Amino acid sequence: MTKPEFRFAERKDTALILKFIRDLAEYEKMSDLVVATEAELEEEIFSKKKAEVLFVMEEGYEVGFALFFHNFSTFLGRAGLYLEDLFVLPEFRGKGYGKATLKKLAQIAVERGCGRFEWWCLDWNKPSIDFYLSLGAEPMSEWTTYRVAGERLLKLAEEE
Repeated sequence: MTKPEFRFAERKDTALILKFIRDLAEYEKMSDLVVATEAELEEEIFSKKKAEVLFVMEEGYEVGFALFFHNFSTFLGRAGLYLEDLFVLPEFRGKGYGKATLKKLAQIAVERGCGRFEWWCLDWNKPSIDFYLSLGAEPMSEWTTYRVAGERLLKLAEEE
């Protein structure tokens, strides 16, 4: 593998970001859940700055992406870096791009003074789990993720 290069996404990359999101959703067998549009991504990522996207490159070609944002640990009293999505195109897997991207994100977290770097992984995704464990990541098995979305979110938000 040649040394990977990285670049942060720009507004003009919105269609490419959505393509990577759709590719990831297909891999995770969740394509039917993708309702994001280019306009929404452009607004949230580039106008509101709610997330950032980092591309991993091979010879000037985007072969993977990572979408991440800051969260906050009250116990640490510091921001953390949360990786929402990491995806490398299938034909470029096994070349070290995933590991290089995680290392780059860890460097960004350290440079920004973050207290931790974390992400979720689907429990059926054994190749990724094994990979993360090999990097020293620890599963947080004592935590259960809860989610309220769609109609349930609207119902919860209703004033009484």
